[in-house]
Amino acid sequence: MAVLGGVRPPLAALPVLLALVAGLTVFAVGSDAERGVPEAVLSSQQHIAEDGAVALQGAVDQSVTDLRAAGADFGDSKSVPADAMLTRLDRSYRKWRGTAVVDVSTGRLLASHGEALPLGKVNLRGLPANPPPRLVRDDSGVTRLLAFATLSQGGRQELLVASQSVKPPGISVGGKHTLNVVDRGGATLTSAGPGSGTDRAKELAGTAAREAQSRGPSDTGAGGFDGPSGSLVRAADGNSRTAVGYAAVARGAAAKESPSSELGLTVVTTVQTERHGAGTGHLRLALLAAAVLLALAAGVTAALHMLVQRPVLRLRREALRLGSGDLTAPVHVPRFGEPARVGAALEALRLQLRGRGGPSQETVAQPPAKGRVPRGTGKGRHRLGLRTVLVMCAFALLAWPASMLLTVGSTLPRPAAVVPRLLSDDQRQRTETTADRVRRGINDGYADLAHLATVIDTSRSEEARKVLDRSLEQHGRYRSLYVVDGTGEILARAGGEARTPNKARIRAGVRQTNTSGREPVLAAVAAQPVKGAPTKVGRHYVVGEFKVQYLTGILNRPGLGSVWLVDSAHRVIASNKGFVAFGRVSDGRLRAQMKAVRTTKGSAELLLGWRDPAVAAVAPFNEKRGVAGALGWQVASIKPVLWMGLPEYEAQRRIMLVGLLGLTTGALCVSWLYLVVVRPLRELARGAEALAAGDRRTVLYPRYHDEVGSVARSLELIRQRLPRTDTPPAPGSPDAAPTPSTSPSGPGPRS
Repeated sequence: MAVLGGVRPPLAALPVLLALVAGLTVFAVGSDAERGVPEAVLSSQQHIAEDGAVALQGAVDQSVTDLRAAGADFGDSKSVPADAMLTRLDRSYRKWRGTAVVDVSTGRLLASHGEALPLGKVNLRGLPANPPPRLVRDDSGVTRLLAFATLSQGGRQELLVASQSVKPPGISVGGKHTLNVVDRGGATLTSAGPGSGTDRAKELAGTAAREAQSRGPSDTGAGGFDGPSGSLVRAADGNSRTAVGYAAVARGAAAKESPSSELGLTVVTTVQTERHGAGTGHLRLALLAAAVLLALAAGVTAALHMLVQRPVLRLRREALRLGSGDLTAPVHVPRFGEPARVGAALEALRLQLRGRGGPSQETVAQPPAKGRVPRGTGKGRHRLGLRTVLVMCAFALLAWPASMLLTVGSTLPRPAAVVPRLLSDDQRQRTETTADRVRRGINDGYADLAHLATVIDTSRSEEARKVLDRSLEQHGRYRSLYVVDGTGEILARAGGEARTPNKARIRAGVRQTNTSGREPVLAAVAAQPVKGAPTKVGRHYVVGEFKVQYLTGILNRPGLGSVWLVDSAHRVIASNKGFVAFGRVSDGRLRAQMKAVRTTKGSAELLLGWRDPAVAAVAPFNEKRGVAGALGWQVASIKPVLWMGLPEYEAQRRIMLVGLLGLTTGALCVSWLYLVVVRPLRELARGAEALAAGDRRTVLYPRYHDEVGSVARSLELIRQRLPRTDTPPAPGSPDAAPTPSTSPSGPGPRS
């Protein structure tokens, strides 16, 4: 007999699994959720720190890339004086606090612009080509990040050096958060926010940084950050707690190395929050639900044992007895369902084997009731059967998970009462940070083109194309780069086909060049004046068209929910959840909030609804910062409240979990019993009744090697011993008592 076959395994598994679900109900629903700081607040701080690490990493890598690209461009051009080099850099890029050019062979300073660089802290003669960036602390104790790029000028090796601060750019932390940048040794390099300069804050930041250095890559999901990150909880005065989020500026093992990955920087954010001390467990509900489930399990198991298991096992014994040739005792016919039909057929077959053609003249164990059609004759209607028993048991078992799921709907917490204001503020701050990163990316792209316009030589088209190809490879934000004349005609091109209209190619700045179509087109145009020629005729322009994937990659941040980048008419430009170009934001409440935002400051609201409450935020571009502000774009985000890590919603999810487990367990066992026992037994009942009615040609095959299969094999043995006649003999005829063609001890297939 098969290990998982027969009627016993599903009936044994049903009470065991339901008892486990009852125990899980007491443990999951009855216990309180974790007290202290909600998981949603800790996750939010971790994501804010990750945003800061991504912004800092992008700023450092972009600075190094731009400086090295400038060094390569200056090296390919004619000899340019050191002071002129720095003037061009300052005109194109305004992100460095100071720049300098140093003669590598002698270490002599050739030119410098901006603040004084702490070059004395670095051995410039021992540096390799294009050395990695370094953190250098000057005499006043301020730490600066130095980026380097080597170039050759007239046979002389020179070194471009640029300095910048290590503060994450454009990170909005509000008035309650503290943001720190910590080095590998745990020392705070820069800090911002209330109380960030205290010894306690620095000690906490150092602890978080050491924790980050000892951890592996984060598993927060896709979104552009793959370094170590996490969160901590520290006690504070009174009834408040300190939530700490940290993220290290590092690349994962599978990612390409970046210039910032070896600096050992960690971004740490802290915020004070109230202690969450309310219990969320439902002990009484859990105990009551577990008791009801155990009672249902006991009742259903007993009913199935009495109505299914015992009749099937008794039927198997009777069939084995008749199959072995013992025809002396009448068959014990069950009272109900398919076992009764098979038992009546067995009794009729026993009488036929003994030579009796009619119904039994002996007193059987359960004779048919008065007025009923005798079983085994193929007549009559079979109203009720084991399927009815299974349906009733299934309804009894489904009542429990249905009640649990209804409990979830009746005890949902009010979002306005359980969602901390801190989460709404964090959503707004992270949305503002994302908008600032998009704006900075566009501004940096325009700065790249402005620099190209100063070094590219359009009179040498082959050299110009090489410069464009190199710039396209170094900067992944463009889909195409090209240079046009004063009429918009292309002189040199790299990348994909140009999609910007000719009139837009000769207008300096950044603009959206289409409002319909399959893909948005964002173009940046930088002018290149030509000496000695009329302004409108002799001027050339460098045009760069941005990739939509580049904008989408900035929006793709873990824990921020659904994010859209929309234009001034609220048409979708990019999104992290898939989008149709120039469509509209799917959530109507968020669309209304976008229309309500009229200032350059962002907003955040808790959007209430009986079905899907959510936290939403809108952040427009700042018009005062760079050419991208003139676009009038906005970044909008929305995050459902139901799946935040709040204790009240955690309790609801645990109730839903045990309800679904109870539903799955009941459906599994009932379906198992139906497929393995009831359905084969119904087919066997039809075959047994046909055999008793005179069908001697249909072979009865067992479907499974279990109890029902054993009954089928016994019926096949009986069929082989019965005479093969198409019509039964008439009562009282000489052939009324046929002689069996085979002996009981030697059943075998007929030829």
